[in-house]
Amino acid sequence: MKLVIVESPTKAKTIEKFLGKGYKIESSFGHVRDLPKSKLGIDLENNFEPQYIIPVKAKKNVRLLKETAAKADEVILATDEDREGEAIAWHLTKALGLEGGDKIKRIVFHEITETAIQEALKSPRSLDPRLVDAQQGRRVLDRLVGYKLSPFLWKKIMRGLSAGRVQSVALRLIIEREEEIKNFKPTEYWELIAALTKKIGGQAIEARLMKIDDRTLAQLDIQNQEMAEKILSDLKGAEFKVAKIERKEIAKNPLPPLITSTLQQEGAKRLGFSSKKTMFLAQRLYEKGLITYMRTDSVNLSQESLAAAKRWLTENLGEAYASQAPRIFKTKSRLAQEAHEAVRPTNVFIEPDKNDIEDIGEKKLYKLIWQRFVASQMPQAIISSVQTDISAKNYTFRASGNVMKFNGYLKIWPQKFEERELPPLEENESLLLTELRPSQHFTEPPARYNEASLIKTLEEFGIGRPSTYAPTISVIQTRNYVEKKEKKFYPTEIGTLVNKVLVENFPAIVDINFTAKMEEELDGIAEGKSQWQDVIREFYVPFAENLEKKYLEVSKKEIVPEEAIDEKCDKCGKPMVIKYGRFGRFIACTGFPECKNTKQLPKEPPKLLGMKCPKCEIGDVIERKVSRGRVRGKVFWGCNRYPTCDYASWTNPLNPPAEKEKTVGEKTEKEEEE
Repeated sequence: MKLVIVESPTKAKTIEKFLGKGYKIESSFGHVRDLPKSKLGIDLENNFEPQYIIPVKAKKNVRLLKETAAKADEVILATDEDREGEAIAWHLTKALGLEGGDKIKRIVFHEITETAIQEALKSPRSLDPRLVDAQQGRRVLDRLVGYKLSPFLWKKIMRGLSAGRVQSVALRLIIEREEEIKNFKPTEYWELIAALTKKIGGQAIEARLMKIDDRTLAQLDIQNQEMAEKILSDLKGAEFKVAKIERKEIAKNPLPPLITSTLQQEGAKRLGFSSKKTMFLAQRLYEKGLITYMRTDSVNLSQESLAAAKRWLTENLGEAYASQAPRIFKTKSRLAQEAHEAVRPTNVFIEPDKNDIEDIGEKKLYKLIWQRFVASQMPQAIISSVQTDISAKNYTFRASGNVMKFNGYLKIWPQKFEERELPPLEENESLLLTELRPSQHFTEPPARYNEASLIKTLEEFGIGRPSTYAPTISVIQTRNYVEKKEKKFYPTEIGTLVNKVLVENFPAIVDINFTAKMEEELDGIAEGKSQWQDVIREFYVPFAENLEKKYLEVSKKEIVPEEAIDEKCDKCGKPMVIKYGRFGRFIACTGFPECKNTKQLPKEPPKLLGMKCPKCEIGDVIERKVSRGRVRGKVFWGCNRYPTCDYASWTNPLNPPAEKEKTVGEKTEKEEEE
C-alpha cells in the first residue's frame, strides 16, 4: 500500500478520484508541527534553533498518520509546491519518524488533475532543504519580531496589542496616507470648454482649451476666475476654425493571466472581496481541481493550456478572436519559477456559467480567473481615435473622439470604455461658437487605500510576499488598528498611537526599504545564497540591543498620558481620567486595579446621511458602529428611530451596490469576510 499525504481533506478527496487501488490518501489538516504559542520557542543561545511542538489539536491525527505510515510500503508527500508546502512535508517526516528512510517520496504539481498527478508520480524528488530553510527563516524572524516587540507595546501602551514585520509597514502606509489627506491644501484651477456646432448639419462639438500660443497648458495654469475671464474677453468675436485633424488606431493589449497579487487586486476591484476571502475561495477551487495553484508569481502558461484556449476561442467565438493565440507573457518577478504557472482554470471548457460550482463566491471567483486566462489569449482591442485641434486667435481647443473598431479581448474581459464620436470635420472648416463655459475646480487629495491599492503598493515596494498580503490586511483590522469604511482603510486612534511608538523607537521595523531588503535576504535563502541563521543573526543582534535600551528610555506616561477630567468615580470616589483602550479613548478610575470602574466618553452627535429612512420614511438615516461581537467597530447605516424602526444596512444607501441590499441581521458575504 502507498500512502499519499496532502494538507486538506478536500484536496485528498479530489486526488482520490484519480488514483486506483493500492493507494491510500490522507490529510495532515495543515501544519503538524509549529512553534509553541505560550513562549518564544526559539533558542537564542543555540543558533536560533526553533523548538517545534505538535499542537494539541494535531496530536490525534499525527498518531493515526504515524500508524498508517508504518504499514505503508511507500509514503508520498504531496503537499503544495511552495515553501510552506515544502516545510509541511519536512515537518511530516519529523513528526511521523520517517526521516532518513528510503520509503519517503516527494511529489509536486500545480494543478489537481489526473494528468498532473500521474506525471508527478512518475518523477518524485527529494525534499528541497533550501525551501524548508527559507520558510524556517521567515517563520523565526516573524516570531522574533512579534514575540519581542508586542510585550513592549503591552508595557508601554496596553495589553492586547501586537507588532509584526509586515503588518507594521502596512499600517504605516495607511497612516501616512491619512496624514497626506489631512495636510492636503486644495489648489484652485479653471478649465474652459467651447461648445461649438457645425454650420451645416448643426452637430454639436465640445472642445477643451489646450494651448495658448504654442504653449500646452498644464492643469494649474489658469489659476483663478480673473485669469479665466481675461481669456473669455480675449476670445470675444474670435473665429473658430478646424486647424488640424489627426486620425489613428490605438491597439490595447490584453493583460497577462492572474498571479497571486493580481488575483487579490482584481478580486477586490471587480468582486468586492477582501484578500482573505479571495485566497480562501481560490484555495477551495484549487483543492477541487478547478484551478491551478493559487500561490504563484509566474505568468507562464503550459503549452497544453495555450492550445486548449485557442481551441475554445475558435469553436466558440470564431477565428477572428483566436488569431493571436498563443500569446506569451514574460514574468517580472526575479524569483518566480517558470516551471510554475499563472492562476488559470485547469479545463477551459468548464465555462463560468456552465458548471456545477454551488458556492456563489467560488463561482464568481472562478469566472474571474477563467475570463482573465481566456482574454490573455485573445487579440488586441482596436480603437479608432480622432483628435481635432480648433484654433481661435492664438488659442487652441481640442476635441477628441474614440470609437471601438474591434473589441478583441474586451469581449471576455470588459473594461470601462466610453465611446465619443465626433461629427465629420475638415481642416479650415469654420464652426459656430454657441457657448464658452469656464469651470472652477480644485485639486484633490490622494485617495485612501483600499484592498487593491494597498496590495499593489506592498507589491511595488517589495513588502511581504503575495501569500502574506491577506493575513497582513486581516490582522491590522482584527487588532483594530484600521477600520474599513465603504471599502477604504481609515486608521484608528490606537493604530495611530502604535505606529507613532514604532516609528519613533524602532524605525527599521517600519522602514519600507529596510523591510524590502529583508525580504530579498529571505528569498536569498531559497536560492542557496545564504544560511537562514546568518540572516536572522544580522537582524536580531542590533534589534535586541535597541529593544533593551528602549525599555529603559521610554516612559508609558509620555506615550499615553492620562487626561484629567472633573469627575469622581461613582464607586470609590477617586478621580476619573481619560485613558486609551483597544477601541479608542475611555474614562477610567485612577484607583485601578482595585477599582475597575470604566465609562464610555460622551458620544458625538450621530452623523446624518441626509436622507429619510427607506423603511419607515420618518426617521433619518445615520452612520453607526457595531458595539459588540466579532465585528465590533464595523460601520453600518441605520434609522435613528431604532428600536422603533429596525432598518439597517452594511452598505451606504446613497451608494447602493448592484445586488439586493442586505440587512445587518442577515449573514452576508461581506460579513463572512471579516
